[in-house]
Amino acid sequence: MEKLLELTGARVWRGDDASVEALRGVTLSLHEGESVAILGPNGSGKSTLLALLAGALRIEAADGAGCRLFGEELWDIESLRHRIGLVMPEEVSRFGPDESAFHVVLSVFRGAYGVVPGMRFSMAERKAASRAVDAMGVEAMVERPFGCLSSGEKRRFLIARAMAHDPGVLVLDEPTTALDFAAAAGLQRVLRRLLKRGRTLIWVTHHPGEIPPEIGRVVMLKEGRVFADGPKRDVLTDRRLSRLFGLHLKATWSDGWCEVRA
Repeated sequence: MEKLLELTGARVWRGDDASVEALRGVTLSLHEGESVAILGPNGSGKSTLLALLAGALRIEAADGAGCRLFGEELWDIESLRHRIGLVMPEEVSRFGPDESAFHVVLSVFRGAYGVVPGMRFSMAERKAASRAVDAMGVEAMVERPFGCLSSGEKRRFLIARAMAHDPGVLVLDEPTTALDFAAAAGLQRVLRRLLKRGRTLIWVTHHPGEIPPEIGRVVMLKEGRVFADGPKRDVLTDRRLSRLFGLHLKATWSDGWCEVRA
């Protein structure tokens, strides 16, 4: 399998004056063809790792340190957009409420947040957008204004947008955040179908209980370091979860799901 991301001794500094060490000597490889959950509390480095995946950050230059995306140390954002589909909760606010839901999906082909007068799309692009909408089960809502959709429906259209140009990897940052129980369960069902069809997903979360059974590998991040990495059953243990979140936690398993309680 081709390496999607290869970090070696990676350090990243963030903040207005670059005084916060967000990643501290991280060595990690993620591959196309495998689905992985990135788990950690707030401030653990998950967002920084996503920024590296998106090509939006660089690591500190140092002997022995490296960051490769698809085997390359140098890349351009445009080419990464075609290989990685990234969905983040804050994207919801980047579209006007009157934008049609289908235009939200189409806009990915222009690297824009919305369709403006003068934009033209080929028939191939429209068909690709329609296929992504169908895969997310929201084809009946394509003509609705984006602002009139529920939170769960908006999230599905954003995922369809990320899938429309058929990237090799889909990266989901807290996909069920701010969704009610029914919407989160519905989105889980759709995403599990994608996993069963072989779609490569990087699922970023701070809730171990939402990691689907189809994801077999978990990477734990804590304070900017890789705290644990391996098969889900080996990583999501009482001891490791308790140390990761700083609470006494108990994990129980049912049909591939891990339920965690204090």
